[in-house]
Parts: sequence; structure tokens; C-alpha cells
Amino acid sequence: MAKTSPGEFIRQVRTEASKIYWPSRQETVTTAIFVGLMTVLLAVFFLGIDTLFGSFVQWLLSLI
Repeated sequence: MAKTSPGEFIRQVRTEASKIYWPSRQETVTTAIFVGLMTVLLAVFFLGIDTLFGSFVQWLLSLI
């Protein structure tokens, strides 16, 4: 592999950095709200499933 000079390396880094897509503030806020909402919904869902299974196990244990 050929060595790259420091100047060429900097040029390549700048070229690649210019290809980066930075989301707008609105996109970032919308995505953050969506992630927060999904986190809350999944937490409530898993709380319900855990409570249901916990009750089922307690019922099974009470049969013994």
C-alpha cells in the first residue's frame, strides 16, 4: 500500500467530510420525539407483558 502525504490525506478527509449529510434541526427534533415516544410505548408494553406473566406464575405457584 502506497503512503499518502499529509497534504493529500487532509484533502481526502475534506472531500469525504463534504459528503456527510447533516440533518436539519427540525429533523433532529422530530426523530428525538419519535424515539422518546416509542421508548415509552415499549416500556408500557413490556410492563404489561411482565405483569401478565408474573400473575400467571403466581397463579401456577398457588396451585402447588
